[in-house]
Amino acid sequence: MPSSVYPTGTTIYDPEKCWNGYTVFQSRMPRLPKGMAVLIDMNGNTVNQWKGLHGFPNKMLPGGHIMGSTGIRNTKYGFQDMVDLVQVDWDGNIVWRFNRYERIRDPRQKPTWMTRQHHDYQREGNTVGYYVPGMNPSVDKGNTIILCHKNLKNSQVSEKLLLDDTVVEVTWDGNIIWEWVCSEHFDEVGFSETARNTMARNPSLRAVGRREVGDWMHMNSVSVLGPNKWYEQGDERFHPENLIWSGRQTNIIGIINKKTGNIVWQLGPDYTATPALVKLGWIIGPHHAHMIPRGLPGEGNVLVYDNGGAAGYGSPNPGSRNGVSNALRDYSRVLEIDPTTLEVVWKCGSGGMPGTPRGGSMQNVRIYSSFISSAQRLPNGNTLITEGSSGRFIEVTPALEIVWEYISPYFNRMMGTPAVYRAYRLPYQWVPQVGKPVEKAIPRLDNSKFRVPGSPKKSTLRTSTVKQP
Repeated sequence: MPSSVYPTGTTIYDPEKCWNGYTVFQSRMPRLPKGMAVLIDMNGNTVNQWKGLHGFPNKMLPGGHIMGSTGIRNTKYGFQDMVDLVQVDWDGNIVWRFNRYERIRDPRQKPTWMTRQHHDYQREGNTVGYYVPGMNPSVDKGNTIILCHKNLKNSQVSEKLLLDDTVVEVTWDGNIIWEWVCSEHFDEVGFSETARNTMARNPSLRAVGRREVGDWMHMNSVSVLGPNKWYEQGDERFHPENLIWSGRQTNIIGIINKKTGNIVWQLGPDYTATPALVKLGWIIGPHHAHMIPRGLPGEGNVLVYDNGGAAGYGSPNPGSRNGVSNALRDYSRVLEIDPTTLEVVWKCGSGGMPGTPRGGSMQNVRIYSSFISSAQRLPNGNTLITEGSSGRFIEVTPALEIVWEYISPYFNRMMGTPAVYRAYRLPYQWVPQVGKPVEKAIPRLDNSKFRVPGSPKKSTLRTSTVKQP
């Protein structure tokens, strides 16, 4: 946030232009205490809260059910490890739980089964974890795709201990039926020799208690492609069962062949490798990369929050003395990309230069969050964007008009912001426990006239005009 005092809650709302529904998010970042899941209406009124349900992220299911975690591993021994993944009903009763991925024996802690889930998961029936017409996630059955952690060593990456990413598929009964380990596919990614040397020395080391672990890839999303036109046109890379993911630290977006485990489509890590990548521009620290599902505008295209900030591996430069996180950019973009041509179909955000035409509009939506964040395509063609570091959610039209804005009031003193990992919009009918709320328009404030009570009014200020000689 650029100021220390700012309004919270819903600050802009045009009911006629929005895709109206409820929005779910977590009140505090997962590693912070006293977290809870929060469900709000379009006017920012709280509809329900689930205390102790951490969101990495929180996702709603039909019938007022919600998913999240009830426990976080002691940060002295783990980084972003959730103890379990649970589904709870409207009243907070746990109706499903998975935690048997790894039995952890941390010093001075009781041995505990953990999921070590982080950043993402998907319940069968829905490919992306947000509302898609005709694609409802299962509530009382079905498998779940889960992004997890595993500590291991792989000398191809580094001799250091790695905090590796894995993807597992578990049944409703908790049986693991499929696993993919990221570092096993290191050679498929195509790092340069310079990047390999940098990574060998420092695979993005993080201090966890008295030891360091290399969070070399830092995957933050995984979802299923689902039915799509590319596969139906004969492109096997986009088989509906294949999985798409994003790696924040490597600037990579990739697609896994579900049957072989091989990476069959990829963006990054080098965005100068082809003319198409040069035109696309560097994607840095990406989050929430997914294929827009069938039934939504833009179906088949890849939607991603291109954070900016710092990420990647390569040669040292003035912004990176050791070559880790050596790609730098101080603004974010939301990109919709044709995965076959790499052409940008739609984007939101820029380098801060006002007045640049985009999508037939002269509006300039400025967004920047160097970490976390997400983007969701809505059924009316709008896009819900989570500018994570500031706890700001905006719904923007294809022509880049902000028609809804909400600022989280849950300030995190440890982080100094109301940071939110990811927010999702869902239809009213998914929450039958309450009636449809009143939708009251909130016009955009004129910032030149807005004053805190007690501060001087603009009309009372003395004004002098500089006279030219």
